[in-house]
Amino acid sequence: MVKHTEPDQTLIKMPSLRAVKAFVAAARYQNFTRAAEALCVTQAAISRQIRELEDHLGAELFNRAGRAVELTSAGSIFYDAVQLSFTNIAQAAERISSNSNSKHVVTLCCSQAFANLLLLPRLPSFFEAHPEIDLNLVVTQNFLTMENGVHPDLIICKLVKSHDGYHSQALMHDQIYPVCTPLYLERHPELRTVHDLRDGALLNLSPFGRSQVAEHVDWMVWLAYHDIDLKARPADSPPFFNANDYNMLIQLALNHQGVVLGWNHLVGHLVKTGVLVRPVKQSMVLQDSKHYLSFNEDKQHDAGCRRLHEWLLGEFGPDFGQELD
Repeated sequence: MVKHTEPDQTLIKMPSLRAVKAFVAAARYQNFTRAAEALCVTQAAISRQIRELEDHLGAELFNRAGRAVELTSAGSIFYDAVQLSFTNIAQAAERISSNSNSKHVVTLCCSQAFANLLLLPRLPSFFEAHPEIDLNLVVTQNFLTMENGVHPDLIICKLVKSHDGYHSQALMHDQIYPVCTPLYLERHPELRTVHDLRDGALLNLSPFGRSQVAEHVDWMVWLAYHDIDLKARPADSPPFFNANDYNMLIQLALNHQGVVLGWNHLVGHLVKTGVLVRPVKQSMVLQDSKHYLSFNEDKQHDAGCRRLHEWLLGEFGPDFGQELD
């Protein structure tokens, strides 16, 4: 006699996972059109799936206001539960996929400036030496608050203890000095002293949008360190340009637009190759301001993680940030 399985009421009552996925995307982006773009479906499909989900639950999940939407109280309760579940599913799928893949997938988290100015030029040599590793790079300015589902194997930042479960090693300290192109200095031979720099075209890193845990050094701070008051600049001085994107400032300097403060670990190789020059010899050395390489302790026996860790230490270890003077 064949024994029939009783209907599983829990699974039967579960809403459609496709509809739940549409809901999570809409809640995350607070916009049905953006949710549709994220899931590579039409906006009509998102709207239909959310209506079906609301009918299934018997509650409205969103307040609609034109193109923008916001969660209702019921929507917030549902989102808190399902986004965590989806994160767990995605992580489990990634672990299974990684285990079945012959390559090692390693996640590294660092700042945009570090990625663009230091890491990317060196990646070809790393991939050539380690073809068995697929690198997953996560760029952020806020290392205290990672996006859901992001658990880096390695982190490079200014926090000695960025997250629990990581072991940190000091890589380099901060040394900051002015840089410009040789052509810009040739066009402005008057830039001979720190005082001369104060009255020149300065490219300044503003505090807006920067990580709250990193101390801020701008032209006012750097000049004050050398007993020069930036506020005493003459009214007819060249432009003083502010931006919170360090890569943009470096690009402006490379385009001969002015003088920018250079962090040695980011611009030192450009100085050594002559792409940039130091118009004055003065620098600001912060021995206690260090950058750290943090290793996820759960991955200490992972071969791919260890190889990337050893490579990073070799490329950017304690001697990397030494003074050039």
